[in-house]
Amino acid sequence: MIERITLTGGRGKDGQAERVASVDFAMGNVVSIVGPTGSGKTTLINDLELFADGSTPTGRRVLINGVTPAAEYRDDPSRNPIALITQHTNFLSDLPVGDFLRIHAGVRSRDGVVAETVVAQTLAFANQLTGEPVLPALRMTELSGGQTRALLIADAVIIGNAPIILLDEIENAGIYRMKALELLRQYRKIFVFVTHDPYIPLLSDFRVVMAAGAMTKVIHSGEAERRLALRVRTADDLLAGFRERIRSGGEFSADELEAVA
Repeated sequence: MIERITLTGGRGKDGQAERVASVDFAMGNVVSIVGPTGSGKTTLINDLELFADGSTPTGRRVLINGVTPAAEYRDDPSRNPIALITQHTNFLSDLPVGDFLRIHAGVRSRDGVVAETVVAQTLAFANQLTGEPVLPALRMTELSGGQTRALLIADAVIIGNAPIILLDEIENAGIYRMKALELLRQYRKIFVFVTHDPYIPLLSDFRVVMAAGAMTKVIHSGEAERRLALRVRTADDLLAGFRERIRSGGEFSADELEAVA
């Protein structure tokens, strides 16, 4: 059983050793990876997904429960404990969503029997993350970016039951990220967010700051940051309301605009 993943420091783009010697991700943690564009955030989660063993350009190593991961994690997809939800999702199959979920559930099931309740739970989870309903009859290639990301997150959590889930900039895909955090916190897994969003890092257990391809510091969220996150959420909810009104053809009065200003 996985209880902890350790990422040991390697080197940045300048070839110098990273200032952070190692980072531990414990089960139940929500972690953010932050930094400007090109700082190495995506490379870091790629190292995690690949179970880096000094074999990637960064020279980092991944340990599970303090030891080198078992070869079966790399060699057998069904045993891989890591699910990566990227910004780029292209499906080779044009299956209906319901069929896609049933096939995956069947592969994961020991006896090959698919419980329809699992498919229903996955769809219900996905539909709490996006404003566009994900319906079982929709074809995978018809889904929008937000629907796709919501479905893949739900699939990884419910059907795949992956203990470690890596999420690369989901805020850019129309995901309700506040709701996502609330839902994901209910599961004892490791969730790692690569994000430019101000809200997710404030409510994470800690955040890893990246610069020039290297881990520069680890910041643990405190009570002050959690209070600030509530204020950020209020502003975000206001913007979300405006966004939905504009999408649905709504208009704003002079009084409303003056109140916001």
